[in-house]
Amino acid sequence: MTIDLDGGGTNEVSTGLPFFDHMISQLGRHGGFDLTVSAVGDLEVDAHHTVEDVGITLGEVLSEALGDKTGIRRFGSIALPLDEALVEVALDLSGRPYLAYGIEFPPDTTPLGTPPFDPQLAEEFWRAFSTSAGLTLHLRLISGKNTHHIVEASFKGVARALRDAVRVEGGGIPSTKGAL
Repeated sequence: MTIDLDGGGTNEVSTGLPFFDHMISQLGRHGGFDLTVSAVGDLEVDAHHTVEDVGITLGEVLSEALGDKTGIRRFGSIALPLDEALVEVALDLSGRPYLAYGIEFPPDTTPLGTPPFDPQLAEEFWRAFSTSAGLTLHLRLISGKNTHHIVEASFKGVARALRDAVRVEGGGIPSTKGAL
């Protein structure tokens, strides 16, 4: 996995889960990052480990790319619409991992794509990502019915919030403690 925060949104993603590939591609495209992801998991068992491991690794490479975070904006937020779906995202590149996930799907929600991506796995991805990246992440569903739209709005929303948060606009570390 590679990430270039100063890229142009070019991405190559292959996890064996086409719907999940589409979602990870949204992070690169709408975040303005060049992103390469190649994962081989135990999809014959289920998609959980692949999704979680991609989240862990992506968080690690993001954290490494940010370094000591000198000059970054640090915070980002957006209410992102996708047709009838509206998802609110707020994040802080604080170094303190936390996930507040307010997107609920009924237990009988139909998986997306083939092999199937269970929408419940989106929460597992965001938890792994926020923990390994060391960021605080809040996602909240404001409205929406279409599962695909809801999941995609969350990925696009995080991408746009990250795009704002990693933008360099100063010279120091954005913390009164001098470190993040």
